[in-house]
Amino acid sequence: MKIRFIRHGDPDYVNDTLTEKGRKEAELLAKAADRLGLGDCYMSPLGRAMDTAAYSLEAAEKKAEILDWLREFPAQVDVNESKALQKAYPDAEHKDGKFLPRIVWDMVPGYWTEHSEYSHPVRWRESQVAKYSDLVSAYDHVIEEFDHLLAEYGYEREGSHYRVVQENDTTITLFCHFGITCVLLSRLWNVSPFVLWHSLALAPTSVTEVVTEEREQGTAYFRGLRLGDISHLYAGNEEPSFACRFCETFGNKEQRH
Repeated sequence: MKIRFIRHGDPDYVNDTLTEKGRKEAELLAKAADRLGLGDCYMSPLGRAMDTAAYSLEAAEKKAEILDWLREFPAQVDVNESKALQKAYPDAEHKDGKFLPRIVWDMVPGYWTEHSEYSHPVRWRESQVAKYSDLVSAYDHVIEEFDHLLAEYGYEREGSHYRVVQENDTTITLFCHFGITCVLLSRLWNVSPFVLWHSLALAPTSVTEVVTEEREQGTAYFRGLRLGDISHLYAGNEEPSFACRFCETFGNKEQRH
């Protein structure tokens, strides 16, 4: 069984849709739809993901089921009660003398890399961010729904692996977002989501794919075949979007800080 994660195109976050560049990216992705073999399709309810999916679904003459939990990972942290977290999120905005909530993973590396709990597969749940956010409850809800989906295809979670109830060679394609993709991969690979949030940069319309390996009968593990593949953009001579990345050098003011 293959699971394919496709990130939306270059986003217009204000209007929850795609920029003109994002539409071009989605068009190029659609040209590769037949070669990809989309299989069973699911998508986030957010506009930028559905708008991206629309091009490929039309090209492949397919429909997609909307899954609410595939929306961008919603957990936010309140840094008002923690001086340490205020330093971890230095760009947190103020209103009426208080810090506004921040996306949980959008912290500076100088903080999370020096606190080993964020890299630990379990102890991230006891971190300062977890204490002052809905991180754990949001994560557990998403992975529970994800496991239910995999169970429909014959793979039931058992400990840290998946038990094969019914062998399956189906492909499923999830049109979604960067943050939620990292959450789902962290579940498959039994790692902290913070490691993936901060170590991966999945460009808009990139394709990430994992496949089951059943070296022992009845025990499946999902192994990566490709990570952030944007070969469809290169084929169309389209530069990948910088969205989801930050400045390569601090002095480069043209790149996002």
